[in-house]
Amino acid sequence: MELGYFAMPLHHPERDWGTVLQEDREAVVLADKLGYSEAWIGEHITTTAEPIVSPLLFLATVIPETRHIKLGTAVVNLPHHHPAHLASQVAMFDQLSGGRCLLGVGPGGMASDAELFKSTSEERGRMMLECVDSMIAIWTQDPPYELKGEFWDISVKDFVMPEYGVGIMGKPLQKPHPPIALALRSPKSGSALLCAERDWIPISGNFIPTAFVKGHWDDYAAAREKVGKPADRKIWRVARSILVADSESEATEYVRDPKSGIDFYFRYLRTLAAMRTTPGMPNDQVRAEVDVQVNEAIEDQVIAGDPNSVLDQLVAFRDQTGHFGTLLATGHDWDQAGLWKRSMTLLAEDVMPRFRQHAEATAPAS
Repeated sequence: MELGYFAMPLHHPERDWGTVLQEDREAVVLADKLGYSEAWIGEHITTTAEPIVSPLLFLATVIPETRHIKLGTAVVNLPHHHPAHLASQVAMFDQLSGGRCLLGVGPGGMASDAELFKSTSEERGRMMLECVDSMIAIWTQDPPYELKGEFWDISVKDFVMPEYGVGIMGKPLQKPHPPIALALRSPKSGSALLCAERDWIPISGNFIPTAFVKGHWDDYAAAREKVGKPADRKIWRVARSILVADSESEATEYVRDPKSGIDFYFRYLRTLAAMRTTPGMPNDQVRAEVDVQVNEAIEDQVIAGDPNSVLDQLVAFRDQTGHFGTLLATGHDWDQAGLWKRSMTLLAEDVMPRFRQHAEATAPAS
């Protein structure tokens, strides 16, 4: 059982951009020092609440300050990138990081991003797959390149001079390429089948209802069986919002504060989900519905308390979901920086050793 870190990251849009970027960097560096195995960072272009416009660029800034932690995108929205450009950036990042790159991919779910890039829900899934296939071809083949697709045609065949390196695109350090991951959301969405068929890492997101998480594995395992491949629970990542405080009362006070970063986190996500196909601001009815959903999400999808309480909640959560290989702790806005740094430390040094011991003792035989 490994401990990892996942952050969209999400901050109140009134906070200073430069400040939150530095806090997000500090969180990844701290995770490395505490022994977290991996850190995943998201991407959006048209929302200042999610201020990372390029996870590869952001993560490149922490390469010199980290030693062991793997650095992942979660996710790069592939329809909004040219495959050749992104393939080259990923390859260079993998080389710079010494082979620590993890590539989380997705079709893009932010409506304003889709409006900017003029991508449609009918096309984005196919665009994602074509982008991945094109990148893998670039990483595993030598020129000349002649890749024809539905959305992109990639060709380098006339100006190829190997003696001078001309016409050749760089390859990642990891062979044949960095591990690819895909986030799973609703049950029976098809994402689990893609992971199973293509040997991608399945990630169950932190804002997914607990009842759905077990279904993610069930769908993935069934799909693996269908394609004649074993399903290894060790590769499954499961994310949760976790706050470990020195006392139960301190954790409870923060989580129940309607002005806390964690409240804004779920309010933002639930509002976007409610307004996904409706331009403009939410009306009073939507806001009332979101209020209820936020309370439900915090009750179901947040694990908070002192170290002993958090351990008990994690054990109960795993009893519901079944075994998984990596617990991804969600990075939230450092509206109380001391509280969140302390939480990351207590989780790594107090809770995780005991949770890992329990998980290993009760893990299914491989």
